[in-house]
This record gives sequence, C-alpha cells and structure tokens, in this order.
Amino acid sequence: QVQLVESGGGLVQAGGSLRLSCTVSGSILSINAMGWYRQAPGKQRELVAGINSGGTTNYADSVKGRFTISRDNAKNTVYLQMNSLKPEDTAVYYCNAGVLRKDNSFYTDHWGQGTQVTVSS
Repeated sequence: QVQLVESGGGLVQAGGSLRLSCTVSGSILSINAMGWYRQAPGKQRELVAGINSGGTTNYADSVKGRFTISRDNAKNTVYLQMNSLKPEDTAVYYCNAGVLRKDNSFYTDHWGQGTQVTVSS
C-alpha cells in the first residue's frame, strides 16, 4: 500500500549537480524520519543523509558541504540536492521513510526502487 518513488538521477560530469526527489504515497497517516542511502557496485549500502520529522538533519562525512537534504511534509516528499559531484558519488540512490500506515499503531520502514546516479570524470 505504501510506495516510494524516486526521480532525478542521471549521468553528469564531475562538478555538476543533481536534485533527487522521493514522494511517498499510499495509505499513510504520518511519516517520521526520511533519508537517502546509496549503494555502489560491490559495496554495502550506506546512509547519505537523513532528516527527522522536526527537520533535524545528518550527513555522511563524505557528502558534508556538498549535499543538502530537505522535506516538504505537505507533499510527502524528501529531496536531496547534490552539488560538486564526484565520481565516487556514483551509486544507486535509495529513498527510505518511516511510515505510520492506516490500521496500524506503529511505524514501519519502506524503501524506494532506487535511482542511478553516475558521475563521470
């Protein structure tokens, strides 16, 4: 019933920018924390940036100063603005959200399908 759809990925040159979006839809009562993760080939999935319901953010050290996470609660959408992209940022980026669904009394984690970001040198 809950679906997360990412968009905004693509192929860019080093130093360029991309803006990722993730919209949550379905039988939703509320959304708690949201975040962006990424996974490069042969590597484990890692947290890139997170934002809680109050707007507090946290970032991986590798992206601090370059990436910005934000959310629009009215649209159930989280964004990731990525600037000064580097080849090592190349990965599949996944959206995550803690969702309180209708007919439930607890939050559950949900994942998007992922969007490919490729940065060339």
